[in-house]
Amino acid sequence: MPDVEQLYDEAVDLYADEKYDEAIVAYRKALEVDPKFTDAVHGMAMCFQAKGDLDAAIEVTKKHIAQDPEDILAFTNLSMFYQKKGMIQEAETAGAEARRLDWKRQLREAKPKA
Repeated sequence: MPDVEQLYDEAVDLYADEKYDEAIVAYRKALEVDPKFTDAVHGMAMCFQAKGDLDAAIEVTKKHIAQDPEDILAFTNLSMFYQKKGMIQEAETAGAEARRLDWKRQLREAKPKA
């Protein structure tokens, strides 16, 4: 059985070839091997977006955020998906949360180490 990295690489190649449905299958297989493989979640959401299925992209991303509420990229993507759907207030809210999380990350990194 292929490992998670092989499945992910296969999915990325399929996405690049615009074979979105096949890429989604490969991303799902990668997530079966490692349910916390964040890159696969983001890749799958981008496939749905590329197919024009913004509702599925939003659903996948919101489910991921419920499991990882500190994922800056997830909020950034969610903002983009909402914007493409014309849901401007939701896009602004998600974008603001991405910025808040990034500022929080920057503050953590700037703290002097004792």
